[in-house]
Formats: sequence, structure tokens, C-alpha cells
Amino acid sequence: VQLQASGGGLVQPGGSLRLSCAASGLTLDYYAIGWFRQAPGKEREGVSCISSSDGSTYYADSVKGRFTISRDNAKNTVYLQMNSLKPEDTAVYYCATDATCEVVAGILHGMDYWGKGTLVTVSS
Repeated sequence: VQLQASGGGLVQPGGSLRLSCAASGLTLDYYAIGWFRQAPGKEREGVSCISSSDGSTYYADSVKGRFTISRDNAKNTVYLQMNSLKPEDTAVYYCATDATCEVVAGILHGMDYWGKGTLVTVSS
């Protein structure tokens, strides 16, 4: 199983980026896919997740209304559209997969399989 996140880069505050998570060795439509991020000196944060069963989604409060997760099963890829980016969104973003999006007390828990991250830098 391999997951590869891509699409990161440098963007100005207020700008947009779309991250992609491509999978090999598994069919993503059978799995939940989550996006996590980790900024320097901070703990990892679960940002968003999309379930396999009904396509239901989860967003952390910090990104709700600005980020959108979606999946293209034909391309075996999950996307994270990030709009209205803020400097505090700067982090390495990772995609991960598991059977379900496990959300406890509003927090997305870690998943079993992880890909390499992609760096997002929001700065003027």
C-alpha cells in the first residue's frame, strides 16, 4: 500500500491550493481517507476525512468552510481543496487511510496507513 500526497507549495494568504492523494496497492473507494497536518513545533492535527460507505465528511473547526475533501474513484485519488488560506495553515500535509474516519470528541484520530507529506507554506 502506497499513498502519495502532492500539490503543496507556496501561496499567499487568501490563496488556494488543491492537494491530491494518489494510492497504489489499494482501491480507495473501499477505504476512508483522511488528511492530517503538522506544523513545526506543533502536534499533528486531523484536518479532514471522507468515509467510504456514504461519502460523509469531517472537517476540523479550524478549516471548516474553507477546505473541501472529495474523491475521484476512477482516478483512485482523493483531493483536498484549500481556499482562503491563512499563515496558520502552513504545515506538512499527509494523507492516510483506514477502514473508517474515527472521530472522537470532535477530533479525527490517526489512521493505519500513511503517505509521505507535502509542504504547504502560506506567506506573503
